[in-house]
Amino acid sequence: MKLSEKKMLRKKEQILLSAIKIINRRGYSGATMEEIASELLMTKGSLYYYFKNKSDLMYQCHNFVLSQAIFDLESIVIQQRSPEDILRQMIATHIEYAIEEKEVFNMIMEPKRFFNKEQLGFVLELRKKYEKLFDQVIRKGLESKEFETDEPIIIRMIILGSMNWIQQWFKAEGRLTKEEIKKMYSDKLLKLLMK
Repeated sequence: MKLSEKKMLRKKEQILLSAIKIINRRGYSGATMEEIASELLMTKGSLYYYFKNKSDLMYQCHNFVLSQAIFDLESIVIQQRSPEDILRQMIATHIEYAIEEKEVFNMIMEPKRFFNKEQLGFVLELRKKYEKLFDQVIRKGLESKEFETDEPIIIRMIILGSMNWIQQWFKAEGRLTKEEIKKMYSDKLLKLLMK
């Protein structure tokens, strides 16, 4: 890769990281290209050198965050630990993203609302890859007889669905800390699979 291409990739990543911060602070509709450019001391026009439009930027922000989340989960799944410990850590990681990357991660819940047909296909593939990591650990727990269920896919949907709603009610200044929520969710959700 040429030096100019590396510089462009680095700048694009800087823009994505700034845009993600702004989206998480202001929401999808509240984030503007002007504010993102201003945060980076760029002109709005120069953003269009890297992204076609706001929709393209939001799509790439979502993919950046979801790809990072997949990478983090893959790192957990390969650990030599019990399926229960791995699933606990995966739940904690998902909750971390659901809270810290709330608005960008939230796009996964209603992808048709945010992405065009071409983007949607790729987003749904990434989402399937994410879900399959949970399926893989549940299957491993079933094979080792650590977990028990006749409906592993339904259990996975319950686990992910319940964690996704944290974004709707979590408040940093609320009664429970993020760490307490991670533990509580892990304890309760794992009961769905434990003998």
